[in-house]
Amino acid sequence: METYMEIPAGDLQNIFGQFDRNLKILEAELGVDLVDRGDGVRIKGDARRMGRAQAVLQELLALSQKGEAIDEQNVRYALSMKVDELRTHPLVEMDSSVICHTVSGKPIKPKTLGQKAYVEAIERCMIVFGVGPAGTGKTYLAMAKAITAFSRNEVERIILTRPAIEAGEKLGFLPGDLQSKIDPYLRPLYDALYQIMGAESFQKNMERGLIEVAPLAYMRGRTLDNAFIILDEAQNTTPAQMKMFLTRIGFGSKAVITGDMTQKDLPVGASSGLDVALKVLAKIEEIAVCNLTAADVVRHPLVQKIVSAYDAYEKQQEKKKMSKRGRYPR
Repeated sequence: METYMEIPAGDLQNIFGQFDRNLKILEAELGVDLVDRGDGVRIKGDARRMGRAQAVLQELLALSQKGEAIDEQNVRYALSMKVDELRTHPLVEMDSSVICHTVSGKPIKPKTLGQKAYVEAIERCMIVFGVGPAGTGKTYLAMAKAITAFSRNEVERIILTRPAIEAGEKLGFLPGDLQSKIDPYLRPLYDALYQIMGAESFQKNMERGLIEVAPLAYMRGRTLDNAFIILDEAQNTTPAQMKMFLTRIGFGSKAVITGDMTQKDLPVGASSGLDVALKVLAKIEEIAVCNLTAADVVRHPLVQKIVSAYDAYEKQQEKKKMSKRGRYPR
């Protein structure tokens, strides 16, 4: 079967991408033939696939008409959505949700529905848990919200922390003093701050004590009022550390706790503070839990495939363990 969809030439070029890079992805994933007719596109395939192609193209067209440059991430996310089951043009709604701009002028905004729900939860709740695989923007979006709140004087300072736990290596083997040893663990937080705020602004606020980047152990004994606090890599906290952190939060503060349950560096058999907290705090309405998935990964498409492959492998291994326990009960 064959149909025709009218699309302005400029939008068509934007949607198909340079050297028809996006076109090739659309054809391969949708199983249809797409032909540029100058003022529209000819779609050839079976009825179901043509309908799917039209729905995806409508999403990308709406995004293009908002002035957005269509990239591979936009294309692949539009393909991953069941457009007919969602409200009209969810991609356009996400595009309008700009949090802030980097020092180079690049807008920071949610790129998936999961990320949009995460950002909305941060706006709404005092404490938010962002749980999901690498590349889903958990820390980066939280950092953008923190800097926005700081620039609007909604909070007096930003506090960024993470557990300085070894990932198969010993801190004592590294040269230098304690600060030199822990800086590599805090580097991802520094990088995000530099990109969003700029090195000069960051250093200025750091010297004034308005931005603090420190290991989780430094939080003990403190009460954190009027601050935006981000606890990164929370899957590597112990239950005692997580309880200590959560009880530091004072008046006028907001806390975002991020973690990836599949990348724990804790000793074998040790409980994760993040896992325990999610169970203990599940019934408290003022605390939001946002579970991001492989569909929310916004890095290279290969990362999304790697995350999905590991998820499938780990589920298979868990089934084997459960099956073995069933045959040989202890």
